[in-house]
Amino acid sequence: MKRILPVLLFVLALIPVAAHAELRVDVTRGTIEPMPIAISPFSGSGADANLALEMPKVISNNLAGSGLFKPVNPAAFVQDAASIQRDGVRFAEWRATNTQALVTGTVTSLPDGKARVEFRLWDVFGQKQLIGMAYTTTQQNWRRIAHIISDEIYKNLTGEDGYFDSRIVYVSETGPATKRVKRLAIMDQDGANHKYLTDGGSLVLTPRFSPTRQQVAYMSYEGRAPRVYLYDLASGRRQILGDFPGMTFAPRFSPDGNKVVMSLAQNGNTDVYVLDLGSRTKKRLTENPGIDTAPSYSPDGARIAFESDRGGSQQIYTMNADGSNVQRITFDKGRYGNPVWSPRSDLIAFTRQYQGQFYIGVIRPDGSGERLITNAYHVEGPSWSPNGRVLTYFKESPGSGSARTARVYTIDITGYNERKLGTPQDGSDPAWSPLNAN
Repeated sequence: MKRILPVLLFVLALIPVAAHAELRVDVTRGTIEPMPIAISPFSGSGADANLALEMPKVISNNLAGSGLFKPVNPAAFVQDAASIQRDGVRFAEWRATNTQALVTGTVTSLPDGKARVEFRLWDVFGQKQLIGMAYTTTQQNWRRIAHIISDEIYKNLTGEDGYFDSRIVYVSETGPATKRVKRLAIMDQDGANHKYLTDGGSLVLTPRFSPTRQQVAYMSYEGRAPRVYLYDLASGRRQILGDFPGMTFAPRFSPDGNKVVMSLAQNGNTDVYVLDLGSRTKKRLTENPGIDTAPSYSPDGARIAFESDRGGSQQIYTMNADGSNVQRITFDKGRYGNPVWSPRSDLIAFTRQYQGQFYIGVIRPDGSGERLITNAYHVEGPSWSPNGRVLTYFKESPGSGSARTARVYTIDITGYNERKLGTPQDGSDPAWSPLNAN
């Protein structure tokens, strides 16, 4: 699968961004009143007319999906694109609609067939422009430019990086519960540009994005031998990551993308190993009679979280990247698993099974502050958005045969704004890409 490159040819700051905008959304609170924001249709004509209409729709959907913004109904708009271009923003009239922030823009065709997209973000009550930027790209890549603009708006109004210019790889599922067909699929974070990466001929599990390259590591039963594979998104080629004796599974990349940490099961024992992608040499990190699996690096690469039953029950542990200084961080009742370190380094997401229910929760790396944010009959596979504010995971409903369903969801780490992603079929094991994963 190829992605159009280069996506962003240049960015032109029309007016410098204010050092601290007075218009601000507090993303740390659990429940907030979403900020009313109007995303006006962009100005454009001829070949640009469709982009001028469609790009604001994508921006509006992105911001609404975050739960932090409430797009104003276009029926309440007091100016159209032509009026804004001609007369400027009539702030008093927009204030009367309770609009707090306004987005305007233009799309212009260039002689080489590319398009120039400009947008401006306005503080309506402050009667000032907060940011103005311009992008040049190919006509086919308009959706990604809309995601990039959404990230700029999000960052300016929240003070934190956005996550809209990202993708999610997951396992697409079809068929009865006893004979599921599972294949890799990838999509933009809003569900657009959906593509299948494998044909379903072999079972696949636990895909994980590289933080630095257009690659995905995953487990496959291709050839009836469970192995970790590396899939190149640009070429579609795949390769085995070390044909070790035994079963390899649960891969994750190191923050620099040069290593993959995984589990290796052989001779009745499961331990955590790390594989150097350059030399293809492996190193054993744990050596314990229990089952050690699901490793995940901290953002600085210094620590690894993993799950183990070495203490008699399935719990979460951390260790140094070389396998030293092992520490248990969960001690409550139930079974803990699937630890995933936040890109902000402040939290570890996990799955907990207790009294017939599954939970997705977060905990600090030192074991304090455990907080459960969602639960269901079966929820599993948490993965962080690039800015560490949202989790994606899958939720499975009870049932047997064709009644079994599994869907991919997102939720804010405060436990609010749970949303189901629109996948063509059932989905599980989602993994979020880093921002700007070209």
